[in-house]
Amino acid sequence: MAYQVISQCPVCSETLKITKLHCSHCHTTIENEFELSKMASLSSEQLRFVEVFLTCRGNIKEVEKELGISYPTVRGKLNEVVSSLGYEAKKKNEVDEKKVIAMLENGEITSEEALKLLKDE
Repeated sequence: MAYQVISQCPVCSETLKITKLHCSHCHTTIENEFELSKMASLSSEQLRFVEVFLTCRGNIKEVEKELGISYPTVRGKLNEVVSSLGYEAKKKNEVDEKKVIAMLENGEITSEEALKLLKDE
């Protein structure tokens, strides 16, 4: 019986390394220090989400339908997976509307530039 690979030590929570590979057909055994992929650090729930996300080709509306969850929940789960993989979730550049209006009033930018900033182009 095969067990799912765990990526963290159940005693101290540090990252585990694989040290032995074995072929059940020819009984070859290879010993060394092998690293787990980043995907191995995801929970089974996160892996299921990634599977659905990929089969839906990244279409968030389809993921909503498939999992029966809302758009914000899909985005939250996606950000959680990105974070678990060790990446920082990109945040949309937030424009300070009051600052843009003040710059426009002071003649620092044109109305076209203000519209571009507010539309985040």
